[in-house]
Amino acid sequence: MTRDYEQFPDNDNGNVLWQMVEDGNDLTEPHEVEFSIVFEKQEQVEKCALHLLHQEQKISLYQEELHSDGSDMWVLNIHINMMLEYDDIADLEEWMTRIAQEFDGEYDGWGCMSYIYDDEDE
Repeated sequence: MTRDYEQFPDNDNGNVLWQMVEDGNDLTEPHEVEFSIVFEKQEQVEKCALHLLHQEQKISLYQEELHSDGSDMWVLNIHINMMLEYDDIADLEEWMTRIAQEFDGEYDGWGCMSYIYDDEDE
């Protein structure tokens, strides 16, 4: 299989999507993609979470110890069921970055589970 650089550009997102294809993922099937925004304070993450809930987004959040000084980091995940297309991911990353900035957070990236189906009978 040859990589189509228009569909899978040579950058982080394009490389991840291409690797998923090479690993046997069917990108024509919907995947639950998790976009993450991190915050320093609980108040910030709660305000952002409420904003996203009002926009009917599926979210989860948790507190994670990160810093050597004992301070914590709050992680907000936005779960979106979607087809894995480069342009859609790029658009959502721009939106997540704007949301993060609005609530004094930092967009931290996306990820999803790989689903590889084996058509062979065992």
